[in-house]
Amino acid sequence: MTFRRLVLVGAGHAHLHLVREAARLRAAGLEVTLIAPPRFQYSGLASGVLSGALAVETAEIDVLVLASAFGVRHLPQPVTAIDRTARTLTLGGGAIEPFDLLSLNIGSVVADPYDLASQAGVWPVKPLANLSALRTRIEAESALGGAPPRIVGAGGGQSALEIAASLCGLLERQGVRPDVALVAPDYGAALPPVARARLLRSLALRGVAFRSGTVVGREAQACRLADSALLPCDHLVLATGLVAPPLIADLALPVDDDGRLRVTATLQSVGDPAIFAAGDCAVIRDHPRPAAGVFGVRAAPVLRDNLTALAGGQALRSYLPQTRWLSIMDLGDGRGLAIRGGCWSFGWMALRLKRHLDLGFVRRMRTPPNS
Repeated sequence: MTFRRLVLVGAGHAHLHLVREAARLRAAGLEVTLIAPPRFQYSGLASGVLSGALAVETAEIDVLVLASAFGVRHLPQPVTAIDRTARTLTLGGGAIEPFDLLSLNIGSVVADPYDLASQAGVWPVKPLANLSALRTRIEAESALGGAPPRIVGAGGGQSALEIAASLCGLLERQGVRPDVALVAPDYGAALPPVARARLLRSLALRGVAFRSGTVVGREAQACRLADSALLPCDHLVLATGLVAPPLIADLALPVDDDGRLRVTATLQSVGDPAIFAAGDCAVIRDHPRPAAGVFGVRAAPVLRDNLTALAGGQALRSYLPQTRWLSIMDLGDGRGLAIRGGCWSFGWMALRLKRHLDLGFVRRMRTPPNS
């Protein structure tokens, strides 16, 4: 079979690398099209933007400029449907885009079992633009004076804790005492126990209250918990875990419990070898990993090589994600918490390393060709 038309859907970590490697894809006979929003917000810097430590534009990459610089056709419309039989994508507005090979790098969305995201005053942590919009809203409210906003975070995972720390940092920069509550059955369960205790103690000292429970509803100036209690709330932030975007289900291919596309170690769907996926929207069969940008970055060279190999009729290679990886939380106050396996480090050095890595990634993606 001849593969000619390669369509990349999404501008996640892996596809940003592929755009920069477009010349190698074209050399293999592939015509490359990228379908993605015109701007990419880098997740590694999102908490720094929310806390007010970084300008919004610091975390943004102009996808249109990047695609143009590397000779990649770019379509900004969203994909609304995928027809695997006809090998076509339906775009917003009704346009049809054909493909021979399809690669998905479309990230994740926030799990919302109680349908809270559409209600007023509710801010899902994805898309990441919500966090910069929340920052703008809180800064505007602070400028008017009065009591600090009452913020409730739904969720107790690492992301929820980092968001709570960033919100503390934002309010501290406004010169007010944070009024932040986190609601979850547990907090930081995946963190090393001593690091978890230190983080929770630090957040409590800064004004974060921890409430055992589950947010199930939104009321006027309050949120409702599963036990029917009402918690005062001006802004409700959803950090209730990540699942695959609905588009993945449209493929009618095998997925995991979070809706992520099951792929082989070659990054091909277990049910359709012409469809590849990387990053949060996919999970490698027998090697499950949590949603984290590091896996999209590490998968990128394998994805590039396997797309070119399949086009050329050559053997594909495997990507087996590492069992330990570095994760660094930005705590919004000039400190960070770095974790790798059971090892951890708390303080300004951790944040300095995070800034070096994250700003370096953005800088590389913005670098023009041949420079």
